[in-house]
Amino acid sequence: MSDHRIILFRGMNTGGVRAPVAEQRAMAEAMGLRNPRTLLASGNLVVESDREPGELETAVEDAMLERFGLKIAAMVRTPAQWSDLIAACPFPDAAAETPSKALLMIMKHEVGDGVVEALRGFAAPGERIEAGDRALWFLHPDGIGKSKLAEKATQVRLTGMGTARNWNTALKLAEMIA
Repeated sequence: MSDHRIILFRGMNTGGVRAPVAEQRAMAEAMGLRNPRTLLASGNLVVESDREPGELETAVEDAMLERFGLKIAAMVRTPAQWSDLIAACPFPDAAAETPSKALLMIMKHEVGDGVVEALRGFAAPGERIEAGDRALWFLHPDGIGKSKLAEKATQVRLTGMGTARNWNTALKLAEMIA
């Protein structure tokens, strides 16, 4: 019996990094991952597999390099891990009210010491950032587009390797693995 895995790619289909979703699904099938499904065209892949997340991350990154010539970081989470991340949202009411202004950033590794404090220094009034298990949550009540906090959070030097999804996408991924 297999379980689901959520595979998130960092920077997929942005800045000239392209791997069509149909080709991502074909790659997953070639890897022996079952029932591959994509959400949007921004690096969200759901598969059925019982492979351990860390091992699957490495295998997917290797397959992306071999198939597309792209060195792209993959972050893999199990349904239990994803459910825990959704439940741990530090601002559930605001995320439910304005899901496009709440972000969940999935990290490759644990959030480094001092990262949250450094990023809070860029926060505008009302903006929030909290850390969890290899994740950061952001709330941008005035939007993400002009946020210095959002700009700084995307810089690898501050956060480490991660990829963000807005709350709408996080919830849709949860539905896909339910």
